[in-house]
Amino acid sequence: MPDSHSTQTFTVPAEAAGQRLDHWLAGQQPDVSRVRIQQLIEQEKVTIRGKVPKASLKLKGGEEIIITGQVELPPLHAYPEDIPLDVVYEDEDIAVINKPAGMTVHAGSGKGEAGSRGTLVNALLHRFKALSHLGGELRPGIVHRLDKDTSGLIIVAKNDKAHRKLALQFLRREVKKTYLALVQGEMPQKEGTITKPISRDLVRRERMTTRRAEGRAAITHWKVLKRIESSLGRFSLLEVKIETGRTHQIRVHLSSLSHPVVGDVLYGATRVIPGYRGTGAEAASLGRTFLHSSGLQFRHPTSNRPLSLEQPLPRELQEFLRRVGE
Repeated sequence: MPDSHSTQTFTVPAEAAGQRLDHWLAGQQPDVSRVRIQQLIEQEKVTIRGKVPKASLKLKGGEEIIITGQVELPPLHAYPEDIPLDVVYEDEDIAVINKPAGMTVHAGSGKGEAGSRGTLVNALLHRFKALSHLGGELRPGIVHRLDKDTSGLIIVAKNDKAHRKLALQFLRREVKKTYLALVQGEMPQKEGTITKPISRDLVRRERMTTRRAEGRAAITHWKVLKRIESSLGRFSLLEVKIETGRTHQIRVHLSSLSHPVVGDVLYGATRVIPGYRGTGAEAASLGRTFLHSSGLQFRHPTSNRPLSLEQPLPRELQEFLRRVGE
């Protein structure tokens, strides 16, 4: 992004005619999200012929687009909130939390004040008071992450020394992470390994993709625990182990095999499951992704003793599994 005083100029080529302004601009700046482009437009920092356009403006080709400065966001920092936590392990250096689905690990820049509420970090600050500072003001204590709709085990560092040693274990791929995932369809083999590189999808910025050659290396091992064929369809329950920790890694890798994680609409899963009935707004859908961090193996950052922790599927996933198995 440019600094607060800089100016960028773009000339729209003829072949871009018909594209939305925000879509086209996001494609010209791979490191800038479409949401950020829309914020620039809302703050009147994007002009065409001296006028402020709408984000949905259809381009004709030949326009000169000028971006002045950058998005102005209110200062954002994590703050304590009294939110219940399921603490699986705790000592003076670390804690391991069983995170529920629906909880964001930490606020992200650009999310605004509303996006900074109800996070795992806020709950941690209320529960433990002191956390490591290496992650910055938005991510105190956070050594690794889980997606919002992924449940299960996550390690938290209470001090900088523990954080550094845990981060080194992750860097060296010494932390063993196991997940349980229910995917759509019947996996043809009993087990396999996916090594497709992962990068940001340049068209849908909220997604990752395996279709770009310049992606980052990623390794996902999967094994079928159970194949299910019922009135609700065919599914495969998998044990998944990852050697790397790329954004959305398991989700995008399994989707690349045409077996998206159940409930993961972003990566191609069915939004509504015919025959299944949830409750309220979640009727006929799971309401989350069927992905759970079930196991962690690592060395304690201070004592160096091995730790092995497991967490069974949460109740809503157990119930869903029972229903689809009927």
